[in-house]
Amino acid sequence: MRCTINRRAQFSASHRYWLPELSEADNIQRFGLCTQTHGHGHNYVLYISLEGEIDEYGMVQNLSDVKQVIKREVTSQLDYSFLNEVWSEFQETLPTTENIAKVIWQRLAPHLPLVKIQLFEHPELWADYLGNDMEAYLSIGTHFSAAHRLALPTLSYEENCQIYGKCARPNGHGHNYHLEVTVKGEVDSRTGMIVDLVALQKVVEDHVVEPFDHTFLNKDIPYFAEVVPTAENIAIHIGQLLEQPVRELGAELYKVKLIESPNNSCEVLCGKSTLNSVTAQSSEQVLLSV
Repeated sequence: MRCTINRRAQFSASHRYWLPELSEADNIQRFGLCTQTHGHGHNYVLYISLEGEIDEYGMVQNLSDVKQVIKREVTSQLDYSFLNEVWSEFQETLPTTENIAKVIWQRLAPHLPLVKIQLFEHPELWADYLGNDMEAYLSIGTHFSAAHRLALPTLSYEENCQIYGKCARPNGHGHNYHLEVTVKGEVDSRTGMIVDLVALQKVVEDHVVEPFDHTFLNKDIPYFAEVVPTAENIAIHIGQLLEQPVRELGAELYKVKLIESPNNSCEVLCGKSTLNSVTAQSSEQVLLSV
């Protein structure tokens, strides 16, 4: 039987975004505060996923051995380092989150049966690399606060209460929604980026956070005048709003995850075709966790 196991590690390091072939003004315009001479630092959290057959000892890999490999090949070299200088790969391509994840894969692959590298630069910025050449995934997290009411206008109050319970009460209720947006693309061989991070954050802010924050979704967002704003429908609509702007940035919208509360979350896996409506879901998969 095959099984996937995960090992967590961490390291603290600094890095700088700077391309010598660009002028100072161009670097600052492109990378902002990340161009500061002495760089800036993060507490990186790394998750290594391994897959294999369970052996006679009940293990895919001996985790003590895995720990030593990760320490020898990665964390002992990166911890308390200036990433731009510690590995030659980062002198050719900037040490962005997605590129660091890719290079860590390359360093560990000869020693471990990898299936995924996930690297958190901070809790609301992380990258996934699955070993597919230059392809990687970049995720950002943000939040907005909004109210909603779950009720179908074609049903009576009593009927809506049978379906939606307290969520059908006339004056609605609110949530602090946490939103995670994942995009997919090719790691640029020079910048190390699959997308301009600042531009991606602005797209999410402009198309979702600013319009949705501190609203009553049923009344303030036209889409939800006709569609019940469940977590699933909100996530699907966010995917519809972001798909084209993300494509214009040169990446592909891969997943939208909406966390309504610590107990409820929803994921929409987005395809290449447009998310036209909540009824046409051939290009997405909706996963609901309760």
